[in-house]
Amino acid sequence: MSERRTFSVAVFCRNAGEVLLVRHKRLDLWLPVGGEVEAGEDLLEAARREFEEETALRATGPFTELGAVVQKSGKTVHAWAFRGDCDPASIRSNTFTMEWPPRSGRRAEFPEVDRARFFSVEDALGHIHPAEGELVARLQRLWTEGRLPP
Repeated sequence: MSERRTFSVAVFCRNAGEVLLVRHKRLDLWLPVGGEVEAGEDLLEAARREFEEETALRATGPFTELGAVVQKSGKTVHAWAFRGDCDPASIRSNTFTMEWPPRSGRRAEFPEVDRARFFSVEDALGHIHPAEGELVARLQRLWTEGRLPP
């Protein structure tokens, strides 16, 4: 049986209805900013750490907890929303090393996140994992109900 992993994400939003997604180069996927929780790490602190590593921006609250979802793989994703604004083109990510070109024996370093963009909630739902889409849908309900802090 595979080990169940826990992830935390920080859902960065500006204005009602817009969320920041980042494109992970290695995965070729658009995702909310986040990553794996380290052993003994607080879930919200993990989300804040991952946000800073992947964007070079500091995640500051207030934070609104969006709860957790479990993907079919068993991966649990916890999320918090917070508001702010940035220029997505200014984002600078941490890097990873991999063999490149494949089977060449050479290693190269690449940014983990190669692009960032604000998406409307509707567009975001079409780009991210369906289970994580539930987190964005929860965020949208909070906006609609007026329960998201300024």
